[in-house]
Amino acid sequence: MKSYYLIFVIITFMSCSKDKVSSDVMPIPDSTTFISSVDLSSLPQIESVNTVFYNSNNQEEDILTTLKNNGVNTIRLRIWHNPSTNHSSFQEVKTFAERIKSKGLKVWLSVHYSDTWADPGNQVTPAAWQGESFNSIKDNLYDYTNNVMLEIQPDFIQIGNEINSGFLFPYGNINNNETQFIDLLSTGIQAVRDNSNTTKIIMHYAGLEGSNWFFNKLNTLDYDIIGLSYYPIWHGKNLNELQSTITSLGTTYNKQVIIAETAYPFTLQWNDFTNNIVGLEEQLILPDYPATQQGQRDYLAKIKEIIVATNNGIGFCYWEAGYVAFQGSNATNGSPWENQAVYDFDNKALPILNEFNNN
Repeated sequence: MKSYYLIFVIITFMSCSKDKVSSDVMPIPDSTTFISSVDLSSLPQIESVNTVFYNSNNQEEDILTTLKNNGVNTIRLRIWHNPSTNHSSFQEVKTFAERIKSKGLKVWLSVHYSDTWADPGNQVTPAAWQGESFNSIKDNLYDYTNNVMLEIQPDFIQIGNEINSGFLFPYGNINNNETQFIDLLSTGIQAVRDNSNTTKIIMHYAGLEGSNWFFNKLNTLDYDIIGLSYYPIWHGKNLNELQSTITSLGTTYNKQVIIAETAYPFTLQWNDFTNNIVGLEEQLILPDYPATQQGQRDYLAKIKEIIVATNNGIGFCYWEAGYVAFQGSNATNGSPWENQAVYDFDNKALPILNEFNNN
């Protein structure tokens, strides 16, 4: 496990609730190794309707420039096999990845191995692969991953997205076909290793509960990083449990750990007529983190503090940071996430961006 060159600053806490890390010393992460990432998977679609973003000085600015200037060093993108539109397609992701690299930022791919969303409840095999033999599925998986590596050359890659229950159903259903699940993961890993000795492989699990059970099954696999999704609305509000889980997983499996997805609202209001995923106070961590601009910033500062305090934590990714209400204020098919973006309802950069800077 890589060591981090950390310096320490003294932080005095006025109080320490059960969900706060009880520590008087907080190390500052090394900006060259700590991953300050945002997911921008929807940005090409958002920019296709001429959406304009503004920096904290209210000046129009390319979103990648603003993010980089505030310490973001890695951009996460999802990739779908053959989606119904061009968005999150191979070609769109490849083009966007080239733009990201031109800005001096790293690329992190979340390969869904599906034509649409893949998560603990949805792991549908690409339509083009369905009905084939297991050996054919393995060949398809290898060839596809191999092509992704050759054409996009990511710095980080996930073999599947939130694969709590497996992926490529029914072939890789962890409950029904655990051996095949491990075999498929091994095939994807091999395709990465055959193309690069620097790309880091992430295994991505959603939540905290059951994570030890899951990663214990991956003990024989050659991967680099444990990735966890953590959203209070779905994964609980106990931040002490988040810290202990990161520590336990990293120690038990001798892996680096990253928060692969997280986010928090700066308001419970809305900017279009699309229902927001988070819209109730009961979904928040109160009273410490209200749905305000400062509350959003404080939440991410705490996530970052927890990661650094664990020693095996190496960073975080803020999901869909630019997912503003891009279809207009009356859209019913706009953004369910605009109140959790890192831009306000006027597309101006929010104070939370200060928490991405590790200098």
